[in-house]
Amino acid sequence: MSRDVAVLGAGMHPWGKWGRSFVEYGTVAARHALVDAGIDWRDVGSVVGADTVRGGYPGYVAGATFARALGWQGARVTSVYAACASGAQAVSTARAQILAGLADVVLVVGADAAPKGFFAPAGGDRPDDPDWLRFRVLGATNPAYFGLYARRRMAVHGDTPEDFARVKVKNAAAGALNPNARYRAPVSAEEVAASAVVADPLRLLDICATSDGGAALVLSSMEFARRHGAVDPVRIRAVSTVTPTYPKAVLDLPDIATDSAVAVEPPALTFRASIARAAYEEAGIGPGELSLAEVYDLSTALELEWYEDIGLCGPGEGAALLRSGATALGGRVPVNPSGGLASFGEAVPAQAIAQICELTWQLRGTAGDRQVPGARAGITANQGLFGHGSAVVAVR
Repeated sequence: MSRDVAVLGAGMHPWGKWGRSFVEYGTVAARHALVDAGIDWRDVGSVVGADTVRGGYPGYVAGATFARALGWQGARVTSVYAACASGAQAVSTARAQILAGLADVVLVVGADAAPKGFFAPAGGDRPDDPDWLRFRVLGATNPAYFGLYARRRMAVHGDTPEDFARVKVKNAAAGALNPNARYRAPVSAEEVAASAVVADPLRLLDICATSDGGAALVLSSMEFARRHGAVDPVRIRAVSTVTPTYPKAVLDLPDIATDSAVAVEPPALTFRASIARAAYEEAGIGPGELSLAEVYDLSTALELEWYEDIGLCGPGEGAALLRSGATALGGRVPVNPSGGLASFGEAVPAQAIAQICELTWQLRGTAGDRQVPGARAGITANQGLFGHGSAVVAVR
């Protein structure tokens, strides 16, 4: 039995700081995706929403919120939350419903209206919340976390601040070609070096912003796609949502105290590497067959880690791969041809869905000036808080 599901439609609300409700962003993205798919909302059998969370309260149950905004029509509804992996979890849920025969057509939506500055947990004492612990016990804000990873790369692999700046320059050049990106101006290495230090060695332009935005997909069974006239649609072939298997060789946050060693032997792969490995195994392809990748560049230094985690190069070789030009538009395997989070910023429930939107447009050959020629296979990868893996392989 094929595990492929078809991507019939993809849509976005442009990202930025618009000051509106996340419902508006998600509804606009959903309507764009429905038009792109040629599907009437009344023909959608299920809607899966990636939840927006504010103040520690996931009250914005996104599936029902978007279904109501589009007009109640009786569709099955689901809401999911997995922090930055929420979009991938939503896609995984939609795919499972389609493969189980519970729905032929599923609308997946994620949107956010993010606060200014970096994300932080809500107030109150929650010692069983690992995210609260890392802020309260360690004082480790997101930029501090990114800075620690950057420092480690410099110490272990010899990366330099100039290497980190090259990531920003590369992604800004791609984002300048993307009408949905928030930041659409090229950035020079000199501008990165002149920006304020936020968490040494990272500067303001090394770290992604928080943003508003929305993204949506219309997924269907392959049989429905063919009946609908889509004879060669982009297909989702694998979705990885794996959890870690501690011990980690490198201390990670927020898992500052755990004892997985009582349950399992040390793994051969890091958590992030295991996310991509699971997707490759399910898809039956390897990193050598990729045309492009969309990875989670919360900071410039973290993008270099992802090169290694998704198998584009060996450990510690990320900066050399970047310097070779292989991961830029026109290179062997462009990474973040959308412009990445460097150009979009974080809109948490939407970003994993937005990564798949970019794969869809690239694999269709409709990505405009940022098109990767002859794209046939791509992977998305990110990591959700609390141990949520997120990777999707799409092919055509």
